Amino acid sequence: MDRVQPWLAPFTWAMVTAQNSVLCAAGNALHKPTSDGHEVTMALWEKHHSEPMGLDEAVDLCRRCHRLAPFCFYNGNTFSSIVALVIRKLDLPSIQVALIRSLAGHIVAGVASDEEIRAFREFCASLD
Repeated sequence: MDRVQPWLAPFTWAMVTAQNSVLCAAGNALHKPTSDGHEVTMALWEKHHSEPMGLDEAVDLCRRCHRLAPFCFYNGNTFSSIVALVIRKLDLPSIQVALIRSLAGHIVAGVASDEEIRAFREFCASLD
């Protein structure tokens, strides 16, 4: 498997928005774009999501988008769920998928320890 590929290309901004809508409905929360973060996040996503990049770079793009808060609620869950879908497609044992998904989710949420970030980067480097 190539380390560099367009991991996030299937996820258009319309799909990101739909994912947030589903998560908000499930959590009985308002699905609405924010006035400060929505446009800038949409522009960032549309500019970069279809580019070939390392998996660690794809996770970092999701982290950056989460931090910009394009929606009123569930920003972290929205971008973590996208990363989880990407990771699910990797040909890995289920226990490893769970571990990598957890590490990536912590990175997107901005709560990963240095050790978790290092472990995730080592995993991404092994994809070559």
